Amino acid sequence: MAVVVFAFGCKKDEETEQVVPTTGPTPYTLVIPQGLPPMQIPADNPLTVEGIALVKSCFTIRYFQVIIRSHVRAATSHIADSLIYYRILWELTAFQEEEILCLLSTWDGSLDSFWDGGAADIESQVLGPIQNPLELHETLENVVSKLSEHSEYPALFKAAFETDEISIVHVMRAIAQFERTMVSGNSRYDQYVRGEASLTPLELQGLDLYSDMMKGDCNHCHVLGSTFSDFEYRNTGLDSLSPDLGRYYITLLESDMGKFKTPSLRNIAATPPYMHDGRFWTLKECVEHYNTGFHYAANLDGNLAMAQKGRMTDQEMDAIVAFLLTLNDDEFLNNPAFRPE
Repeated sequence: MAVVVFAFGCKKDEETEQVVPTTGPTPYTLVIPQGLPPMQIPADNPLTVEGIALVKSCFTIRYFQVIIRSHVRAATSHIADSLIYYRILWELTAFQEEEILCLLSTWDGSLDSFWDGGAADIESQVLGPIQNPLELHETLENVVSKLSEHSEYPALFKAAFETDEISIVHVMRAIAQFERTMVSGNSRYDQYVRGEASLTPLELQGLDLYSDMMKGDCNHCHVLGSTFSDFEYRNTGLDSLSPDLGRYYITLLESDMGKFKTPSLRNIAATPPYMHDGRFWTLKECVEHYNTGFHYAANLDGNLAMAQKGRMTDQEMDAIVAFLLTLNDDEFLNNPAFRPE
């Protein structure tokens, strides 16, 4: 869970402790849960109390609602850009929202973001949902204009960025700051690893099958523990000929056709539908795909190409699903810091 540390710059002499006043936004210290890697935060966009509070306040504005929802969805959820499913945050509008999962792109943000790697980092990733005709269908100029004319937000932007002029760069940086605080690392599995909780016999069987190369073999892509992803792009045989070319749109390499980034499995039960195009609604369907349903595409991931179809029984697939349910982090999903006031 993120922890806010108010840094006041203290100096202590022999008799009293003097507080030295500081100017500018207040630094925000992010505490990374045990087992997760350090997060690389760009030097030109440090986390601040004011920057994060700005976006939290802006959840009352539809622009920020949809930008955040679409941004997170495209980064790490299992919903295609072509589907208008706003199923990631809270019930802020007429759309039914789901809880947010761990933001994988906060660690992969120095690399490519989106399913196909079409954004350089999570700051620039903000731009896509604003201009996409299936999402906001808006211009950057209009977003800035509406925020600048609002009665409250210019003051919040000034507190966060020390400027009287709102720019799209400020919008990008504020949203990225907020998203970097959305860190999940206290699931029952995490507690089990730390010796704080136990798993049931079925969940333990699922854990074994998850890593068994002759059974689930999930570990090659969704690396066990930490982020539960290898950050690679893979064709998982959803179709013999993929109607969505995925990574190919970015690299123009035939070897990248139908490849998509490996998502995190943290909080996976909270984020249906699954796969990049939302074709599966249950985790059992997903496991069944990797057991018997995958197609032998020309560039099928090598691990699947060597896998024997039908290698798992129905009971074994149920055990893997039971283990996946231990990756839900209820503390994170119900964290008031990520809910509108």
